[in-house]
Amino acid sequence: MNYIRCKRCVMDNKADNFITFNEDGICNYCTEALSKKNKIYFPNEEGQKRLDNMIEKLKCDNKHKKYDCLMGISGGLDSSYLAYLGAAKWGLRILAVHIDDGYDTEISKSNIKKLCEKTKIDMVTIKPDSEQFNDLTRAYVLARVPNLAVPQDNILFATIYNFAKEYNIKTFLSGGNFALESILQRGNTINAYDLANLKDIHSKFGSKPISKLPLISDLQLDINRWLLNLKTFRPLNYLDYNREKALKELYDYCGFEYYGSKHLENVLTKFIQTYWLPNKYGVDKRTSHYSSMIISDQMSRDEALKLLEKPVYDESIYDEIDMILCNINLTKEKFDEIMKMPPKQHTDYKTSNYVKIRRQISKIFKNK
Repeated sequence: MNYIRCKRCVMDNKADNFITFNEDGICNYCTEALSKKNKIYFPNEEGQKRLDNMIEKLKCDNKHKKYDCLMGISGGLDSSYLAYLGAAKWGLRILAVHIDDGYDTEISKSNIKKLCEKTKIDMVTIKPDSEQFNDLTRAYVLARVPNLAVPQDNILFATIYNFAKEYNIKTFLSGGNFALESILQRGNTINAYDLANLKDIHSKFGSKPISKLPLISDLQLDINRWLLNLKTFRPLNYLDYNREKALKELYDYCGFEYYGSKHLENVLTKFIQTYWLPNKYGVDKRTSHYSSMIISDQMSRDEALKLLEKPVYDESIYDEIDMILCNINLTKEKFDEIMKMPPKQHTDYKTSNYVKIRRQISKIFKNK
C-alpha cells in the first residue's frame, strides 16, 4: 500500500485500515467531521442559548438535591476546564469523581488539588484495588492488544453510575468535545464496556481475581441509563473551546500547569499513547489530535506537520516504563519479548454481540 497523508488534515494510512481518500487526496475522517461540525459544535449565539438553557434546567430540576450534576475529572485539560466553568462560572453544584489508579502524574495531582480547592467542588477519589488492577493491566499487555486503557475507562464509568444511583443525580457532564476530539482513528481499539472481551483477556492472562474492581458492561450501561434516566451533556460543544485560551484561563484561575499533550496527565495513558501504540502498532495519536485542531481552526496543517517531525516521546519514558513494569510484575526481558512479538487485536479474543444487536434493533424501529 502506498503511503498517503490527507491533504486537508494530517491523518494517514500508515496504520489505519479504516481511512479512505477521495480523488483530491482528502480523507474520510475530516470530511465526516466537517459534515457534522455545524450539527455538533456551536461556538456562537446558538451555543450560548443551549448553554443557558442547560444551566437553568439543571438548577431548577435539582434545587432540592445536594448536587446538580456529576462528572469525572482526570487532571487533564478537558475535564478540568469543564469543572472550572461549571463551578466557578456557571454556579453548578458538581460532584466530581476521580479514579486514582496509581499512575497519576505529580502535575495532575497538583492540578486536581488546586482546582477543587479553588472551586470548592466536592470530589470523591476512588482507588481501585491495586493488586487486581495492575494484574488486569498486565493481562492486557500479555494479550498484546492495543487499548490497554480499557480497565481505566471501564472502572471510571462503573463508579460514576454507582454515585449517580447513590445521590439520585440525573445529569452527567462530559468533557468530550468536538474542538479537540472530532477526529479519532477507528482502528486499534475496542469499546471499553465490552466486558466479554475484558473477561476473556483476564481469563487467559490474568493471575489474580477481579472481584474487587467495579466493572460494567454495555448492557448494564443501557439498563442504568434507563433506570436512572441519566442524561449526558457535552457543554464544551456550546462554546468556542480553544486549547490555548482554556490553559491560560485555568493558569490564571488556579495555577493549572500543562502536562505536555493530550492524555499525558497519567503515566499509564502516556505510555500507551507515546510508546505502546507507536512502537507496536505504528499508531501516532498526535495525528488525530492535531487533525481535530485543524478542523476547529486552532492549528494550521503546516503547524501540525512541523509538530509531527518531533519525537513522540523523550528519554523520560524509560523510567516510566520501569515503574509500570514494576507495578504490573513484569520483567524487562519479558516486556522486550512482547514488544518484538506480532501485535494482536481485541477481536482475536471473545467480544460481545450486544452493541451489534442494539444497532440492528434501532434500525428496525427507525425504519418503522
